[in-house]
Amino acid sequence: MRRRLLVGCALVAAVATAGSLYFSEIMRFPPCELCWYQRILMYPLVVVLVVGALEDRPGVWKTGLPLSGLGLVLAGYHVVIQATGSSGVTCGVGAGCGAIYWQGLGFLTIPRLSLLAFTLITAGLLALTLFERRTP
Repeated sequence: MRRRLLVGCALVAAVATAGSLYFSEIMRFPPCELCWYQRILMYPLVVVLVVGALEDRPGVWKTGLPLSGLGLVLAGYHVVIQATGSSGVTCGVGAGCGAIYWQGLGFLTIPRLSLLAFTLITAGLLALTLFERRTP
């Protein structure tokens, strides 16, 4: 059970990392400051979760949960800025944090994809926490 949860979380983190690199390096969308902070939290999650899954290591959630939880908060804040069109927030890198470069299915934006990824990873790690605490 632990390994399955870790593999699922690792896959989400890997896809999110690849997606962020696709948007910046191939599509040439400049990441805003909040995007950089989210990347700083997502990229190490790939390594932590993959190593944890390969070794079936207990307690990986202790390292991953703070990263994913903080990423969840930042991504949520970023979505609110984008949804409200807050022009008071400016970024030193690229465009403003409220800029919409890409929309998928009419409602998905890059910050919303990040929020989805951090939500899935955080939920998976919380489930892993409960599983490990109930299993002797």
